Amino acid sequence: MLLVKEREQLVAFGKKLITSDLTTGSGGNISIFNRDEGLIAITPSGMDYFETEVDDILVVNIDGEVVEGKHKPSSETGMHLAFYKERPDANAVVHTHSLFATAVSCMGWTLEPVHYMVAMAGFEVPCAEYAVYGSMELARNAVKAMGDRNAVLLANHGLIALGSDVQSAFSTAEHLEYVAKLYCICKTLGEPNILTKDQMLDVMKKFKTYRYR
Repeated sequence: MLLVKEREQLVAFGKKLITSDLTTGSGGNISIFNRDEGLIAITPSGMDYFETEVDDILVVNIDGEVVEGKHKPSSETGMHLAFYKERPDANAVVHTHSLFATAVSCMGWTLEPVHYMVAMAGFEVPCAEYAVYGSMELARNAVKAMGDRNAVLLANHGLIALGSDVQSAFSTAEHLEYVAKLYCICKTLGEPNILTKDQMLDVMKKFKTYRYR
């Protein structure tokens, strides 16, 4: 069996998507790119995370061809591959439908630095233009909007987070959901106090030697 370690990680982190309230049902998807092997492990389409086993995980190549697996790969496989082609620093992609990040995306807002944890993604988390799920138009919109950041909102859809490994990508998605919740709460109270670029630069410098996991 190919990419056994990566498959095991996807099974574990798929369950964490549910237990961490980052999605519901079979929503969202996760992948890991083993660049040495040139192969990507990715969650199957439409399968309950608590029913997914190691041999249910798909292995595809960078062109999206199934190399090993008995199911259909995630409907967002094309978007995962687009990020891997564009971002050589990314070895994992976590896509969530978390409540507050999705609410911000439904407003078409940028998630501003209302809290310093936004620095896990960059100065802010922009919102990509809407396109139907699973389409290459959505993939292009997401890659363009993310730029050199580690996360992007998908309009009326959810959040994408990148990482050097699946733990860092998941952690970014989890922390950004917390920030999105704060942002939504602050918006009900008035206009939030947004950190300046200089303040965020200070945080990003500190993050180079200490990473939240």
